[in-house]
Amino acid sequence: MAMPAAARVVLACGLTGLVLVVVNQMTAPSLDPSLERASVLGSILSVLLLLVALLWQRVEPLAPERVPLEGREGLHLAPDLEGPLAEELGWGSTMLLTATPAAVLLLHWRGRVLLERGLLGSGGFRPGAICRRSMATGKAISLVDLKLYPGRDEFAALPTGLPAVLVQPLGEEGVLVLGGWSPRCFSRSDLVWVEGWGRRLTGELARVSGGEEPAEEVPSSSAPGIG
Repeated sequence: MAMPAAARVVLACGLTGLVLVVVNQMTAPSLDPSLERASVLGSILSVLLLLVALLWQRVEPLAPERVPLEGREGLHLAPDLEGPLAEELGWGSTMLLTATPAAVLLLHWRGRVLLERGLLGSGGFRPGAICRRSMATGKAISLVDLKLYPGRDEFAALPTGLPAVLVQPLGEEGVLVLGGWSPRCFSRSDLVWVEGWGRRLTGELARVSGGEEPAEEVPSSSAPGIG
């Protein structure tokens, strides 16, 4: 990871000061107490500058660069959704795609993909072991670097090469999946935002669906009015 410009300046000052202290000590004709005290103080200040530069790197790490993903942007929305629910999905997905590092968002509920927005993949997504575990535990699962996980084939229907995936359960019957632009891109505040909208969606979807049995997978249709 590259060091910020300001941290590099502080590091250079620290190294220069330390070198000058050593050179001054070695070229002095005599080592009197005042020179030794000055050398000690100069060395301490130089080391402190070096520590500041290293801590600066920890406090302000550079954000990972976006991975160039292939795919076309679009929106697929199930055609039989009620108007208020369709508006909720359109508003919420817009907010997540603009306010978080998400490149794609997919909503799967009771055997159907109700929403897919952002960079579109090959389609045909079905929850696998990771999504089922998230729904069973009721906890979100963040895959910070997807290529490191053996179960990544579960997300093959999403755009190829996604570096990060966030899975948010919607009770035990649905899941909200977000794909990020870069590894470790979803922050803690992003997780809180997604969890809050997920809880709201769970109640709304349960109310709309009522006691219906899970429906079969049907092809979703494009809804250009929201896109």
